[in-house]
Amino acid sequence: MGVVLHEIGMVSEERWRRGLEEAADWAHDEVHQYQAARALVHFGVAVSVHADDIDSIYDDYEALLEEASEVADNSVTISHVRLIEGEEELEDGRFDTLEFERDGEVVTIEAEHFAEDYYDHEAACNAIAYTAHDDDTREWHSVGFDRDTYRVYDTIMLLATPEQRKALTDRLGFRF
Repeated sequence: MGVVLHEIGMVSEERWRRGLEEAADWAHDEVHQYQAARALVHFGVAVSVHADDIDSIYDDYEALLEEASEVADNSVTISHVRLIEGEEELEDGRFDTLEFERDGEVVTIEAEHFAEDYYDHEAACNAIAYTAHDDDTREWHSVGFDRDTYRVYDTIMLLATPEQRKALTDRLGFRF
């Protein structure tokens, strides 16, 4: 995978080699689609929106956007990330507003939460999309993979050009 990412211009040779060194213990194991998608995070070209519990919806959206901004080369400034609580009880499903500034402009995204320690995945993915600069030829895409029934999976968001996305589909079988 590292070789392909390097050949299509997604990672430098240094990052590719460092990724291989970090993965030396498991790099030769059989890799399933979900593990391959998670490896994209390992190589620094994607982020993972955790499906399992997080520390807090009040703090973790900011950390997620910081991570996505790094993947997008910090091409825009994301600041003042906060969650504005809705009026309903959290356990019943509360409609909150995720708010942040992107290069000084306020962005608001509706988010439905049922607990303090789980993202609204759609809201998180929509927020991640704001971390790429408008002039960037890359876009954020959710990586598709086969799923086992009753298993919880993170959402893997990849930043790639249309050509890179096609190469990843053709050469590694990823779906978007």
